[in-house]
Parts: sequence; C-alpha cells; structure tokens
Amino acid sequence: MSILVTGGARSGKSGFAERLTLSQAAEAVYVATGQAFDEEMAARIALHRERRDADGGRWQTLEEPFNLPELLDRLSGGKAVLVDCLTLWLSNVLLAAEGRDGAAHAEAEIARLERSVAAFRGTLVLVTNEVGDGIVPEYALGRLYRDLAGRMNTRLAAVCGQVFLVTAGIPVELKSREYKL
Repeated sequence: MSILVTGGARSGKSGFAERLTLSQAAEAVYVATGQAFDEEMAARIALHRERRDADGGRWQTLEEPFNLPELLDRLSGGKAVLVDCLTLWLSNVLLAAEGRDGAAHAEAEIARLERSVAAFRGTLVLVTNEVGDGIVPEYALGRLYRDLAGRMNTRLAAVCGQVFLVTAGIPVELKSREYKL
C-alpha cells in the first residue's frame, strides 16, 4: 500500500514516516531527495542520517534528487520504501528545468510519479510538505512551486491508500475521514 504523509515544516512528519515504515517491515529503503547546497541543509541531512543510524542498520539509503519515478519502478515489489521528501524532489525538478518551460516539465514529472506510485507493489511511504497553508509567495516562481506542490499532493493522495496529516507531532489519518459528496 502507498501512504502519503504530509504536514508543515518541523511538524514531525519525517520521524512519524520512519516509524510507520519500520512498523510495516524489518528493513526498508530510505530514498532521500534533498541536496546539500549549503551548511544548513547539510546539517538537516546529517540529522536525518543520525536518526536512521539509531535504528540499528534497518535502513538502506539511496539518494535520488531527480529520477524518482524510475527508481520507484525498480524498487516496486521489494523492500518497504520511504521517500523523504517529495517537495524537495519537486523543487529539484523545477529548478533543473531552468531555461525551458519549468511548469510543463514539472507537470509531466508529477504525472510520471503518480503512475509509479499507483503501480507500486508493496509498502511505499511518501513524505511531502503542505506549502499552501502559508502566505502567498511574492515571486512568480514561488507561486508556481506552491501551486505545483498542491496539485502533486492532491494527485498522490488520490492514489494512496492512506493519507496522514502531521501537526505538532500528532499524526491524523485523513483518508478514512474523507467526506464524500
């Protein structure tokens, strides 16, 4: 089953997603999408690595900032997989399209990701951020990113069996509470 875990920055979603994944499997693959372009991001990545290392070697870490759909296709049917995080992946994809139509490129990549998630066999936990709950970004690229992230989260939530919102460290499963018209 595919599971989407969303929430705001520092909400506890990554720690919850790690615990959730290991509750489903003795060992798992951790797909990291972040890139350390500065010291602050390097420190964040190190903190995540330390937390995984504390789990006694139950994680195999793969770094994939761009070709996530292909990697998920290869991992399907194997060990449980945790992807952290989709909004960093989206940022990588959008910025890599510089000089081209970034929106069209990102939309195509989101569609490819959606197909890979829908076809995934086994346990797949996806971490993403709710970026649309804050202020409207001042710049066009920020607004485009916010809109793409919202559409990506909506599309993935539709194909995932469970969706959790983590706020103040408290995970709430949303899909079972969905109001259907």
